Order: sequence, then structure tokens, then C-alpha cells
Amino acid sequence: MSIDIKARSVVRPSSSDLWFLAYLPLAISDGIATPLIPLLALQHFGASAFAVTIIIAASAMSQVPFTILWGNLSDRIAHRKFFLVGSFLATGTSIIFIALAHDLLTYFWLNVVEGLASAASAPIGTMLLLETRHKRWWPQDIGFFGLISGLGTTIGLLAGFLWLFVVGFNQPAIQVMTGLLILSGVLALVSAGIAWAWIEEPASRVDRRSVADLVHLHRGVVERIRHYRSRIVGIIDLTRPGTDRLPGREYLFLVALGVMSVGFDIFYGPFPVFLWQFAHFTDAGVFIVYLGSAAASTALFFQSGKAVDRHSPKTVFLESLGGRVVLVLLFLWGPVYALLGLGSPELLGWLTALNALLGVTWAFISTASTLFLVRLVGRQARGRALGLYNAFAGAGGLLGTLVGGWMYATYGVHFAYTVAAITVVFGASLLFPIPYHLFQLPHHAARRHHLVRSTRATVPPPPAPSRRGPS
Repeated sequence: MSIDIKARSVVRPSSSDLWFLAYLPLAISDGIATPLIPLLALQHFGASAFAVTIIIAASAMSQVPFTILWGNLSDRIAHRKFFLVGSFLATGTSIIFIALAHDLLTYFWLNVVEGLASAASAPIGTMLLLETRHKRWWPQDIGFFGLISGLGTTIGLLAGFLWLFVVGFNQPAIQVMTGLLILSGVLALVSAGIAWAWIEEPASRVDRRSVADLVHLHRGVVERIRHYRSRIVGIIDLTRPGTDRLPGREYLFLVALGVMSVGFDIFYGPFPVFLWQFAHFTDAGVFIVYLGSAAASTALFFQSGKAVDRHSPKTVFLESLGGRVVLVLLFLWGPVYALLGLGSPELLGWLTALNALLGVTWAFISTASTLFLVRLVGRQARGRALGLYNAFAGAGGLLGTLVGGWMYATYGVHFAYTVAAITVVFGASLLFPIPYHLFQLPHHAARRHHLVRSTRATVPPPPAPSRRGPS
């Protein structure tokens, strides 16, 4: 009797895998809320650029201890389903209350509460997937969650544009934005209903420490500005004594990554403020600019994996970083703004195209940077290295968000974005001492590597789900 080794199997009989789709309305909710939260703070409460970035950073930081706490509690209590459903319910309820807030302080604290609530869905969702699927299919299943994240975020941004531009075209802006944010909360509640109906409790448990490589290996499909959970959950590794020491060149890579993350988020931290205040775009226009990046990143993520497979991760990484620096500086090219006109459809098209190209660079950076580190370290040190990868990237991103907001509010957009570009260049320069030969395989070795991968039916490292998806 022959056995099909490629046939999918589960840890125990499962009536359905439709619970995967519980994350689709959640990702749509995320796509709506990501640009809408700062826009509502700006227009409803008159918040400054720095205040907006504080809201973003505080919400993200609140997730760090609670991501760890919820994951540990779900390991001790045999009801992962209840934690996940509760997270979705609390997230949706928090977003609705955020929409109904009457002052900036309440708005701030409700964003922090939403961060605490959504933190549970990251570790628990991932572990629930691992405990109900055969180990062979873990990478593909997590990759599928990444696809759900990217598509959901893109759909959410498109829905937000249509809501603001069509449904609320002739209505008061604050009223329309409040209704849209309530819709975002309702979508999270829909995710809770799907999870309650379709999730089955696993019959066996997986130790989260035993799958550290897999859980840490993926990167975000869409670059975030609001929540950094998939990255900052690894900050805890900075305080843990490591048994696997990394050589100096690996730490040089991690420092470079942290510096570049600061630069990325000096740019993206005040980005929604820049679009609304400096470029004079409408709310619908801001959603269009975000949509360009999300669509481009999602469409090219898997193609970026193929490109990194064919070339050196270091080469792809540095080329993508160079392209990103040029694009950041193009946002500051004064004559274009004078020629096209502030708030004009032509300027909207220009900045949407630039942000879409930034999304393209992110697709390649997110893949190449992970494989860069994976090829640097040995298998035994991979788990700790990838944990530190998340930690340095997350810490740099949070610092960059705060610094970017402060620079934008104090010195203006030209100074902030110039510093962002210089910071990325400095971080990239730290990579040059790492020799190229570490990443180049002879043709016969590359072919043998490809045949082994085909035989084992494996896939490239998958992208991370959305900020409220499995992480």
C-alpha cells in the first residue's frame, strides 16, 4: 500500500479549517483602523504630530508584557479558543469605544486598552494553528495567514476609501470617520463570532519554546505604523541569558537592523500627519496612499522570496535599502509639490506611487533581512538570533516613531525625513564588513539545495500575519 507523503493530515480529526477565516474580518478592521486612528486624533481632538505618535507608540508598547502574559496563561489553561474569542471581543469593543471617545486623554487610554486586548490573538492564534495541523504543513499554513493579513489589510484600506469618498462625501467629516471606526470594531466582533463557531480545542499541546524558530521566522507582509506586536514581542529576549552566544558579525547585523528600523519609523511615525497637514490630502486621499503600499507589498511578497533565493540576501537587502532612501528623499522634492499643487489629484497620484514603491522595497527588505540573519547563524543559535532580530527591529521602530513625531513637530517634515534617510544609510553601511561569500552558493550546491526542498515539499519562510493575527 502506497502512502502519499504530501497528503495533508491534522493532529486529530477536524470538522473544518474555516476558523482560519476568522482573521480575515480582523485584518480588514486593521486596514481601516491603521490610518483612521491618527486621522481622527488630528481632526477630532486637534492633537499635535507628537501626540499622535505617542498614541501609536504607547498602544504598541502596551502589547509587549501582555502578549507574553496571554501566551503563558493559555499554556496553563486548556482553553485556547476562549482566549482567542475573548481577545477578538475585547478588541472590537475597544475600537467602538475609541470611536465614541469625547476627549484626547480618554482616546489615548482606550488605544492602550485595545493594544492589551489584541495582544492575546498573536501567540494563541499561532499555537492553535500549530496544535491542529501536522508539522509538515506549518510553514504553508502560517504563510496562508500572512496572505489573509495582506489581503484583509488591502480590502480594509479600499473599504475605508469608499466609505469616506462615496458614503460620506457630503457629510461632516468627524461623523463619517466615527462611523467608519465603529465599522472597524464591528468587523473585529464578527471575527469573534466566526472563531466561536468554527474553532475546535486541540487535543494535544505544543511547547512554544520548541517552535521558536518557526514563530520568529516570518516578517510582516505590510509595513506597520501603529502596532508592532509581531516584532516587539521578542524584546523579552534582550533580558534573557542566552545559552547560544552569537559571534560579533551577527550582533553587527542586529545593530544595523535596529538603526535602520529607527530610520524607517522616523519616516512612518508622522506619515499620516504629513499627508493630512503638509500635502493637504483629504481623509479618503490618505487611505489611497496607504492602499498603494499595502497592495504592492502583498502582491510582491512571494516574488521577493524567489528573488532572494536566486541572489545573495545581502545584495537584495542593500539594493532595496538604497531604493528606499531615494524614495524617502523624493517625498521632499519641493518643485514637484509646487508644480502639481498641494492637495491636487496629481500630487495624490505621485505620493501614492512613491508609497507603493516603498511597499515594494518593504517586500524585499522583510524577506532578505530574515534570510540574511538565518544564513549567518548556525541552526542551534537560530531561535535566539531570530528572537533578537524581532527585539532590535521592534525597539528601533518604537524609538523611531517617537523621535520622528518629535522631529516633525519641532523642526518640520524636511528635517525629520532627511534624518530618516541618513539613519537608514548609516545602518546599511554597518552591513558592509560582513563578507558576501557567506551568502553565495555554487551552482551545483544551489541545485542540490533546490532538489532537497522540492522533495521535502517545503516553502520559503512565510510572512507574518497582521498586527492582530498569529505571530
